[in-house]
Amino acid sequence: MGKSKRSAVRALDWLVERGAEVPAVVVPEPDPALHESQRLDLAAQRLGLPLVSEDELYGAPPADVDVVVSFLFWNLIREPLLSLASVGCLNFHPAPLPDYRGVGGYNVAILEGLPSWGVSCHFVNERFDTGDVVEVERFEIDPEAETAFSLDLKSQEHLLAVFQRVLGRALGGEPLPREPQGEGRYLSREEFDELRVVRAGDDLSRKLRAFWYPPWPGATIEVDGRRLTLVDEQLLSQVAAAYRDAGLLP
Repeated sequence: MGKSKRSAVRALDWLVERGAEVPAVVVPEPDPALHESQRLDLAAQRLGLPLVSEDELYGAPPADVDVVVSFLFWNLIREPLLSLASVGCLNFHPAPLPDYRGVGGYNVAILEGLPSWGVSCHFVNERFDTGDVVEVERFEIDPEAETAFSLDLKSQEHLLAVFQRVLGRALGGEPLPREPQGEGRYLSREEFDELRVVRAGDDLSRKLRAFWYPPWPGATIEVDGRRLTLVDEQLLSQVAAAYRDAGLLP
């Protein structure tokens, strides 16, 4: 069960290459705006794997399952999937747990000037991002240069590495470690949306970088009832480089 991202596609490819049987794949609605290397639906079709909807999976879950995998899946997973597999249901989360649950981890990391970041694998329970931790991998970042987009690129590489280690152990029949999380920090969607609004006294350069993730809205101001994304020269130069490298030249 995954999101359409290159890391999720590579994770699915890795499973199949190692002989894992994948009886069902749940993906987002097809989005032609994405590059084919990001589309989990196309990857499943290429590999000859059955695509099912969430409702179909919950209505008729497959039998004899070892692991249920959530790779950046967007919905809360519930029974019978939580207890379906002999190993368990695992989620791969693009932030260090229990420090950053929910959404907006990349953004907060940059806003708060963190010198390091991390990604996690945990067992899934009845609440978002609170199940026992299997592994957390941490890595250094540059809080004075990172954008939300660049931090996501780095995090996905580390998340794929964690996925390969954890699933390698599970496929090999090794028991997985699990450690209760304890207290953590959760950012709701409403809090995230408020954070992106530029306000008096903000470190503007840091805030623009913290929410820079095209094509999604960045740090915003309101003008005539409309929320508009702010861009500075540093971010604009990145856009110009992308246009140049794509051959879109005047």
